[in-house]
Amino acid sequence: MTQGAHRSPGRRTVLGAAVLGSAALSVGASSTAAQAHGGSGAYRRLPVPTVIAHRGASGYRPEHTLGSYQLALDMGADVIEQDLVPTKDGHLVCRHENDITGTTDVADHPEFASRKTTKTVDGTALTGWFTEDFTLAELKTLRAKERIPGTRQENTLYDGRWAVPTFEEVLRWAQQEGRRRRRPIWLYVETKHPTYFRNLGLPLEEPLAKLLRRYGRHGADSPTFLQSFEPTSMRRMAKLVATPRVVLLWTPDDRPWDFRESGDPRTVADLITPDGLKWIASFAQGIGPLLDLVIPKDKDGTLGKPTTLVRDAHAKGLVLHPYTMRNENSFLPAEFRRGTDPAAYGDVFGAYEAYFATGIDGIFTDQPDTGLLAAEEYRGRH
Repeated sequence: MTQGAHRSPGRRTVLGAAVLGSAALSVGASSTAAQAHGGSGAYRRLPVPTVIAHRGASGYRPEHTLGSYQLALDMGADVIEQDLVPTKDGHLVCRHENDITGTTDVADHPEFASRKTTKTVDGTALTGWFTEDFTLAELKTLRAKERIPGTRQENTLYDGRWAVPTFEEVLRWAQQEGRRRRRPIWLYVETKHPTYFRNLGLPLEEPLAKLLRRYGRHGADSPTFLQSFEPTSMRRMAKLVATPRVVLLWTPDDRPWDFRESGDPRTVADLITPDGLKWIASFAQGIGPLLDLVIPKDKDGTLGKPTTLVRDAHAKGLVLHPYTMRNENSFLPAEFRRGTDPAAYGDVFGAYEAYFATGIDGIFTDQPDTGLLAAEEYRGRH
């Protein structure tokens, strides 16, 4: 049996259930808001757990394309994520990384062969093609493709169908869809490598704030989250717009790149202490921790005992949106894997149950239909 034949029936079943339930989720948004912890703002009225489409519906379409965002919206995702990097001429475009080697067909364009280079981004040497070496007009000649074709072979069907979108194009798309659906379209916007780009003379925060103001997403009640792995970026955004902000957190021993540049000795382990969370709460409304910071894994890859992070963050008035849930075995805790094929789907519903039980406010997922069904079932039991 081929991989596609093995996975497709379950995929259709989950999708169908989520689409049928999306209307009920929208209706129930206000009633589930009471589960949120303190504070004010429109984000407190989102369903809990909130389902955030990670790079769009990236489990089914090449990530950060209008096709991926549209599918996530059609599935009923509560919020849809964009990652932002700049072009050479200062336009903000949606890519997970400025290295576009694996997510576009740039290698197939002989006119750009000389642009291939090696750069050090946040301490890591990378060889490939980078958005900051292309004007927007040049970047628009490229087409997006699946980032992990070995795991998501079915997604390669859509290679070449979409260009790299600008963030302004996404804002216009959200505006149009909002009018059509008569409700706001929630976005979750990340500044990628902000210190690196500021040092290049291509800062992210000021042009982002300008676009947010232009499209009315600059207020505290805006249907938008801002996020970054660099706390300094969110502190800077706090001075530019009132849009809700989230600090992303990696492994405990990680030291945010802006901290390294400024000489701040703190690590993520310091930021998830009560004092660290209090500091974050002075300029942000939430945290986006790695799932392992909520429930660490034991040596055998199974889930261990939950930490106190959810309780401690809520005590400081912060919402928690950890990342990232994916259906495939290779991304799941060991006890939820099924069979030996790393690309096959495991018991993702069991994994969702374990994470939701910690009291998190939402979760990033590559397969929003699965996340929506898991969230709906969890709310029904609790």
